[in-house]
Amino acid sequence: MKIAIIGTRGIPNHYGGFEQFAEYFSVYLADKGHDVYVYNSHNHPYKDPSFKGVNIIHSYDPEHKMGSFGQFIYDYNAIVNSRRHNFDVILQLGYTSSSVWFFLLPKKPVIITNMDGLEWKRSKYPWPMRQFLKFAERLAAISSDYLVADSIGIQKSLKQRYNKDSVYIAYGAHAFEDPEDAVLKDFGLEKEGYNMVMARFEPENNIDMVLEGVANSNDSTPMLVIGNHNTKYGNYLKEKYHGYPQIRFIGALYNIGHLNNLRYYSKIYFHGHSVGGTNPSLLEAMASGALIAAHNNDFNKGVLKENACYFSNASEVANLLLHLKKSDNLRLVSNNVEAIKKEFNWEKINGEYLQFFKECLAEKNRARSR
Repeated sequence: MKIAIIGTRGIPNHYGGFEQFAEYFSVYLADKGHDVYVYNSHNHPYKDPSFKGVNIIHSYDPEHKMGSFGQFIYDYNAIVNSRRHNFDVILQLGYTSSSVWFFLLPKKPVIITNMDGLEWKRSKYPWPMRQFLKFAERLAAISSDYLVADSIGIQKSLKQRYNKDSVYIAYGAHAFEDPEDAVLKDFGLEKEGYNMVMARFEPENNIDMVLEGVANSNDSTPMLVIGNHNTKYGNYLKEKYHGYPQIRFIGALYNIGHLNNLRYYSKIYFHGHSVGGTNPSLLEAMASGALIAAHNNDFNKGVLKENACYFSNASEVANLLLHLKKSDNLRLVSNNVEAIKKEFNWEKINGEYLQFFKECLAEKNRARSR
Protein backbone atom coordinates (compact mmCIF):
# COMPACT_ATOMS: atom_id res chain seq x y z
CA MET A 1 0.00 0.00 0.00
CA LYS A 2 1.02 3.58 -0.58
CA ILE A 3 0.21 5.33 2.68
CA ALA A 4 0.38 8.96 3.85
CA ILE A 5 0.24 10.25 7.42
CA ILE A 6 -0.82 13.86 7.93
CA GLY A 7 -1.77 15.96 10.94
CA THR A 8 1.48 15.86 12.91
CA ARG A 9 4.48 18.16 13.06
CA GLY A 10 6.53 15.26 11.74
CA ILE A 11 9.03 12.58 12.56
CA PRO A 12 11.28 11.73 14.31
CA ASN A 13 9.31 12.82 17.33
CA HIS A 14 10.25 16.17 18.80
CA TYR A 15 6.84 17.13 20.09
CA GLY A 16 4.22 14.80 21.52
CA GLY A 17 1.95 11.78 21.39
CA PHE A 18 0.74 11.93 17.80
CA GLU A 19 4.28 12.48 16.54
CA GLN A 20 5.55 9.55 18.62
CA PHE A 21 2.86 7.30 17.20
CA ALA A 22 3.52 8.53 13.64
CA GLU A 23 7.20 7.70 14.06
CA TYR A 24 6.69 4.18 15.39
CA PHE A 25 3.84 3.32 13.02
CA SER A 26 5.42 4.69 9.86
CA VAL A 27 8.68 2.83 10.48
CA TYR A 28 6.67 -0.33 11.20
CA LEU A 29 4.81 0.06 7.90
CA ALA A 30 8.05 0.66 5.98
CA ASP A 31 9.57 -2.45 7.56
CA LYS A 32 6.54 -4.41 6.33
CA GLY A 33 7.31 -3.29 2.78
CA HIS A 34 4.74 -0.51 2.36
CA ASP A 35 5.48 2.79 0.62
CA VAL A 36 5.04 5.30 3.43
CA TYR A 37 5.04 9.12 3.44
CA VAL A 38 4.88 11.38 6.50
CA TYR A 39 4.25 15.10 6.19
CA ASN A 40 6.71 17.15 8.26
CA SER A 41 6.58 20.81 9.13
CA HIS A 42 9.32 22.67 7.29
CA ASN A 43 10.34 23.92 10.76
CA HIS A 44 11.01 20.37 11.95
CA PRO A 45 14.69 19.97 12.87
CA TYR A 46 14.98 16.77 10.81
CA LYS A 47 15.63 17.88 7.24
CA ASP A 48 16.48 14.63 5.42
CA PRO A 49 14.13 13.27 2.73
CA SER A 50 13.66 9.94 4.52
CA PHE A 51 13.79 8.42 8.00
CA LYS A 52 14.32 4.67 8.51
CA GLY A 53 12.70 3.84 5.19
CA VAL A 54 9.87 6.38 5.54
CA ASN A 55 9.62 9.16 2.94
CA ILE A 56 9.41 12.65 4.43
CA ILE A 57 7.47 15.41 2.67
CA HIS A 58 8.48 18.77 4.09
CA SER A 59 5.51 21.12 3.98
CA TYR A 60 5.47 24.86 4.62
CA ASP A 61 4.23 25.68 8.11
CA PRO A 62 3.76 29.35 9.09
CA GLU A 63 2.95 28.59 12.74
CA HIS A 64 6.15 30.35 13.84
CA LYS A 65 4.81 33.55 12.24
CA MET A 66 1.05 33.22 12.71
CA GLY A 67 0.65 31.18 15.88
CA SER A 68 -1.96 28.41 15.99
CA PHE A 69 -3.71 29.71 12.85
CA GLY A 70 -0.60 28.70 10.95
CA GLN A 71 -1.54 25.06 11.57
CA PHE A 72 -4.52 25.51 9.25
CA ILE A 73 -2.17 26.65 6.49
CA TYR A 74 0.21 23.78 7.20
CA ASP A 75 -2.61 21.22 6.97
CA TYR A 76 -3.95 22.91 3.84
CA ASN A 77 -0.52 22.62 2.21
CA ALA A 78 -0.24 18.95 3.16
CA ILE A 79 -3.72 18.08 1.87
CA VAL A 80 -3.21 19.92 -1.42
CA ASN A 81 0.16 18.17 -1.86
CA SER A 82 -1.46 14.79 -1.21
CA ARG A 83 -3.47 15.26 -4.42
CA ARG A 84 -0.23 14.91 -6.40
CA HIS A 85 0.38 11.38 -5.13
CA ASN A 86 -1.50 8.23 -5.83
CA PHE A 87 -2.04 7.22 -2.20
CA ASP A 88 -4.13 4.22 -1.26
CA VAL A 89 -4.67 5.34 2.32
CA ILE A 90 -4.39 8.71 4.07
CA LEU A 91 -4.29 8.60 7.86
CA GLN A 92 -5.27 11.89 9.50
CA LEU A 93 -4.09 12.22 13.09
CA GLY A 94 -6.53 14.65 14.67
CA TYR A 95 -8.94 17.03 13.01
CA THR A 96 -8.60 20.46 14.64
CA SER A 97 -7.00 22.30 11.74
CA SER A 98 -7.47 19.81 8.91
CA SER A 99 -11.16 18.90 8.75
CA VAL A 100 -12.16 22.29 7.28
CA TRP A 101 -10.22 21.27 4.16
CA PHE A 102 -11.99 17.91 3.77
CA PHE A 103 -13.38 18.87 0.36
CA LEU A 104 -9.81 19.16 -0.95
CA LEU A 105 -8.80 15.62 -0.02
CA PRO A 106 -8.16 13.36 -3.03
CA LYS A 107 -11.02 11.02 -3.90
CA LYS A 108 -9.09 7.83 -4.55
CA PRO A 109 -7.48 7.02 -1.18
CA VAL A 110 -9.30 5.72 1.86
CA ILE A 111 -9.47 8.55 4.41
CA ILE A 112 -9.04 7.28 7.97
CA THR A 113 -9.11 9.75 10.86
CA ASN A 114 -7.94 9.25 14.41
CA MET A 115 -10.45 11.43 16.24
CA ASP A 116 -8.11 12.38 19.09
CA GLY A 117 -9.75 13.58 22.33
CA LEU A 118 -12.72 15.80 23.00
CA GLU A 119 -10.85 18.95 22.03
CA TRP A 120 -13.93 21.16 22.37
CA LYS A 121 -14.04 20.37 26.09
CA ARG A 122 -10.64 21.90 26.79
CA SER A 123 -11.15 24.81 29.14
CA LYS A 124 -8.13 26.67 27.78
CA TYR A 125 -10.17 27.61 24.74
CA PRO A 126 -12.64 30.52 24.79
CA TRP A 127 -16.27 29.70 24.02
CA PRO A 128 -16.15 30.67 20.30
CA MET A 129 -13.13 28.41 19.79
CA ARG A 130 -14.84 25.54 21.54
CA GLN A 131 -17.84 25.95 19.24
CA PHE A 132 -15.51 25.86 16.24
CA LEU A 133 -13.87 22.69 17.55
CA LYS A 134 -17.28 21.06 17.84
CA PHE A 135 -17.87 22.02 14.21
CA ALA A 136 -14.44 20.67 13.18
CA GLU A 137 -15.07 17.40 15.01
CA ARG A 138 -18.39 17.01 13.22
CA LEU A 139 -16.79 17.69 9.83
CA ALA A 140 -14.12 15.04 10.49
CA ALA A 141 -16.67 12.52 11.72
CA ILE A 142 -18.99 12.83 8.73
CA SER A 143 -16.40 13.37 5.97
CA SER A 144 -13.91 10.59 6.79
CA ASP A 145 -14.37 7.14 5.30
CA TYR A 146 -13.43 5.45 8.57
CA LEU A 147 -12.78 6.57 12.14
CA VAL A 148 -10.38 5.42 14.83
CA ALA A 149 -11.12 6.08 18.51
CA ASP A 150 -8.23 5.78 20.92
CA SER A 151 -10.46 5.03 23.90
CA ILE A 152 -13.82 3.40 24.54
CA GLY A 153 -15.10 6.75 25.85
CA ILE A 154 -14.31 8.48 22.54
CA GLN A 155 -15.87 5.60 20.63
CA LYS A 156 -19.11 5.96 22.62
CA SER A 157 -19.09 9.73 22.12
CA LEU A 158 -18.77 9.40 18.34
CA LYS A 159 -21.66 6.97 18.25
CA GLN A 160 -23.86 9.15 20.46
CA ARG A 161 -23.08 12.46 18.79
CA TYR A 162 -22.90 11.44 15.13
CA ASN A 163 -24.22 7.87 14.99
CA LYS A 164 -20.84 6.93 13.49
CA ASP A 165 -19.09 3.63 14.07
CA SER A 166 -15.39 3.64 14.82
CA VAL A 167 -12.74 1.08 15.60
CA TYR A 168 -11.08 1.24 18.99
CA ILE A 169 -7.28 1.19 18.75
CA ALA A 170 -5.30 2.64 21.64
CA TYR A 171 -1.70 3.87 21.70
CA GLY A 172 1.28 1.81 22.71
CA ALA A 173 4.36 1.93 24.89
CA HIS A 174 7.56 -0.02 25.39
CA ALA A 175 7.95 -1.75 28.75
CA PHE A 176 10.91 -0.22 30.59
CA GLU A 177 13.05 -2.99 32.03
CA ASP A 178 16.57 -1.64 32.50
CA PRO A 179 16.46 1.13 35.13
CA GLU A 180 19.63 3.06 35.84
CA ASP A 181 19.73 5.41 38.80
CA ALA A 182 22.64 7.55 37.57
CA VAL A 183 20.23 10.12 36.12
CA LEU A 184 18.94 10.92 39.61
CA LYS A 185 22.24 12.61 40.48
CA ASP A 186 21.70 15.08 37.65
CA PHE A 187 18.52 16.23 39.37
CA GLY A 188 19.77 15.94 42.97
CA LEU A 189 17.22 13.22 43.74
CA GLU A 190 17.11 9.94 45.65
CA LYS A 191 15.18 6.76 44.87
CA GLU A 192 11.51 7.18 45.81
CA GLY A 193 12.44 10.46 47.44
CA TYR A 194 10.39 12.64 45.08
CA ASN A 195 7.04 12.83 43.33
CA MET A 196 6.34 14.06 39.84
CA VAL A 197 3.65 15.34 37.51
CA MET A 198 4.12 15.59 33.77
CA ALA A 199 1.78 17.27 31.31
CA ARG A 200 1.28 20.16 28.96
CA PHE A 201 0.56 23.31 30.94
CA GLU A 202 -3.16 23.41 30.27
CA PRO A 203 -5.89 23.81 32.93
CA GLU A 204 -7.65 20.54 32.12
CA ASN A 205 -4.48 18.61 32.97
CA ASN A 206 -4.95 19.65 36.61
CA ILE A 207 -1.35 20.53 37.40
CA ASP A 208 -2.77 23.30 39.59
CA MET A 209 -4.85 20.76 41.57
CA VAL A 210 -1.79 18.59 42.17
CA LEU A 211 0.37 21.53 43.26
CA GLU A 212 -2.37 22.86 45.52
CA GLY A 213 -2.36 19.43 47.15
CA VAL A 214 1.40 19.74 47.65
CA ALA A 215 0.96 23.17 49.22
CA ASN A 216 -1.87 22.02 51.49
CA SER A 217 -0.08 18.87 52.66
CA ASN A 218 3.01 20.63 54.02
CA ASP A 219 4.88 17.66 52.55
CA SER A 220 8.48 18.68 51.87
CA THR A 221 9.13 15.84 49.39
CA PRO A 222 10.30 17.34 46.08
CA MET A 223 7.61 17.53 43.40
CA LEU A 224 9.00 17.60 39.85
CA VAL A 225 6.79 19.43 37.37
CA ILE A 226 7.80 18.36 33.86
CA GLY A 227 6.55 20.17 30.77
CA ASN A 228 7.10 23.40 28.90
CA HIS A 229 6.28 26.04 31.51
CA ASN A 230 7.23 29.03 29.39
CA THR A 231 3.61 29.78 28.63
CA LYS A 232 1.03 32.19 30.05
CA TYR A 233 -0.49 29.44 32.18
CA GLY A 234 2.96 28.17 33.17
CA ASN A 235 3.93 31.64 34.34
CA TYR A 236 0.73 31.80 36.39
CA LEU A 237 1.55 28.53 38.15
CA LYS A 238 5.17 29.49 38.77
CA GLU A 239 4.04 32.74 40.37
CA LYS A 240 1.32 31.03 42.42
CA TYR A 241 3.69 28.44 43.90
CA HIS A 242 6.77 30.62 44.14
CA GLY A 243 6.89 30.19 47.92
CA TYR A 244 7.07 26.38 47.86
CA PRO A 245 10.68 25.32 47.25
CA GLN A 246 9.76 21.63 47.08
CA ILE A 247 7.91 22.37 43.81
CA ARG A 248 10.48 22.28 41.02
CA PHE A 249 9.54 23.38 37.51
CA ILE A 250 11.92 21.27 35.42
CA GLY A 251 10.73 22.20 31.92
CA ALA A 252 10.23 19.88 28.98
CA LEU A 253 12.24 16.65 28.79
CA TYR A 254 12.42 14.60 25.61
CA ASN A 255 15.14 12.11 26.59
CA ILE A 256 13.01 8.97 26.92
CA GLY A 257 15.72 7.26 28.98
CA HIS A 258 15.80 10.09 31.53
CA LEU A 259 12.00 10.19 31.65
CA ASN A 260 11.67 6.46 32.15
CA ASN A 261 14.17 6.48 34.99
CA LEU A 262 12.59 9.49 36.67
CA ARG A 263 9.18 7.83 36.51
CA TYR A 264 10.55 4.47 37.66
CA TYR A 265 12.29 5.85 40.74
CA SER A 266 9.55 8.30 41.73
CA LYS A 267 7.43 7.79 44.84
CA ILE A 268 4.16 8.81 43.16
CA TYR A 269 3.56 9.80 39.52
CA PHE A 270 0.54 12.12 39.23
CA HIS A 271 -1.48 12.04 36.00
CA GLY A 272 -4.00 14.87 35.98
CA HIS A 273 -5.35 14.65 32.43
CA SER A 274 -9.13 14.94 32.38
CA VAL A 275 -9.99 15.46 28.69
CA GLY A 276 -9.27 13.11 25.85
CA GLY A 277 -8.82 9.46 25.20
CA THR A 278 -5.96 7.12 25.96
CA ASN A 279 -3.13 9.46 26.78
CA PRO A 280 0.33 8.38 25.54
CA SER A 281 2.08 9.81 28.61
CA LEU A 282 -0.15 7.66 30.85
CA LEU A 283 0.84 4.52 28.96
CA GLU A 284 4.51 5.48 29.23
CA ALA A 285 4.13 5.98 32.98
CA MET A 286 2.56 2.52 33.24
CA ALA A 287 5.34 1.05 31.12
CA SER A 288 8.07 2.64 33.20
CA GLY A 289 6.96 1.05 36.46
CA ALA A 290 5.64 4.15 38.18
CA LEU A 291 3.06 4.09 40.96
CA ILE A 292 0.30 6.18 39.41
CA ALA A 293 -2.19 8.52 41.07
CA ALA A 294 -4.61 9.68 38.37
CA HIS A 295 -7.41 12.20 38.08
CA ASN A 296 -10.68 10.38 38.67
CA ASN A 297 -12.39 10.26 35.28
CA ASP A 298 -13.64 7.60 32.89
CA PHE A 299 -10.78 8.04 30.42
CA ASN A 300 -8.07 7.33 33.02
CA LYS A 301 -10.06 4.61 34.76
CA GLY A 302 -10.72 2.90 31.44
CA VAL A 303 -6.97 2.39 31.01
CA LEU A 304 -5.76 1.95 34.59
CA LYS A 305 -8.80 0.14 35.97
CA GLU A 306 -8.11 -0.76 39.61
CA ASN A 307 -4.35 -0.45 39.23
CA ALA A 308 -4.00 3.14 40.38
CA CYS A 309 -5.10 5.55 43.09
CA TYR A 310 -7.44 8.35 42.07
CA PHE A 311 -8.00 11.95 43.11
CA SER A 312 -10.71 14.50 42.39
CA ASN A 313 -9.49 17.52 44.36
CA ALA A 314 -6.47 19.00 46.12
CA SER A 315 -7.42 17.51 49.50
CA GLU A 316 -7.29 14.02 48.03
CA VAL A 317 -3.93 14.80 46.45
CA ALA A 318 -2.62 15.92 49.85
CA ASN A 319 -3.87 12.72 51.46
CA LEU A 320 -2.10 10.60 48.84
CA LEU A 321 1.13 12.52 49.31
CA LEU A 322 1.09 11.88 53.04
CA HIS A 323 -0.02 8.24 53.10
CA LEU A 324 0.68 6.49 49.78
CA LYS A 325 3.86 4.40 49.51
CA LYS A 326 5.14 2.71 46.38
CA SER A 327 6.54 -0.21 48.39
CA ASP A 328 3.03 -1.00 49.64
CA ASN A 329 1.57 -1.01 46.12
CA LEU A 330 3.98 -2.97 43.94
CA ARG A 331 1.13 -5.19 42.72
CA LEU A 332 -0.50 -2.17 41.04
CA VAL A 333 2.81 -1.31 39.39
CA SER A 334 3.40 -4.83 38.07
CA ASN A 335 -0.20 -5.12 36.83
CA ASN A 336 0.25 -1.98 34.77
CA VAL A 337 3.51 -3.21 33.25
CA GLU A 338 1.78 -6.47 32.31
CA ALA A 339 -1.07 -4.50 30.75
CA ILE A 340 1.45 -2.68 28.57
CA LYS A 341 3.01 -5.97 27.47
CA LYS A 342 -0.32 -7.61 26.69
CA GLU A 343 -2.67 -4.81 25.60
CA PHE A 344 -0.69 -1.70 24.76
CA ASN A 345 2.55 -2.89 23.18
CA TRP A 346 3.50 -1.15 19.95
CA GLU A 347 3.70 -4.35 17.91
CA LYS A 348 0.08 -5.11 18.74
CA ILE A 349 -1.13 -1.54 18.18
CA ASN A 350 0.72 -1.14 14.88
CA GLY A 351 -0.58 -4.52 13.73
CA GLU A 352 -4.17 -3.53 14.53
CA TYR A 353 -3.82 -0.31 12.51
CA LEU A 354 -2.34 -2.16 9.54
CA GLN A 355 -5.06 -4.80 9.59
CA PHE A 356 -7.69 -2.05 9.75
CA PHE A 357 -6.10 -0.33 6.75
CA LYS A 358 -6.28 -3.56 4.75
CA GLU A 359 -9.92 -4.12 5.68
CA CYS A 360 -10.90 -0.54 4.86
CA LEU A 361 -9.12 -0.59 1.50
CA ALA A 362 -10.68 -3.93 0.56
CA GLU A 363 -14.14 -2.68 1.49
CA LYS A 364 -13.73 0.51 -0.52
CA ASN A 365 -12.46 -1.44 -3.54
CA ARG A 366 -15.46 -3.78 -3.31
CA ALA A 367 -17.78 -0.78 -3.23
CA ARG A 368 -16.11 0.71 -6.31
CA SER A 369 -16.46 -2.53 -8.27
CA ARG A 370 -20.21 -2.81 -7.71
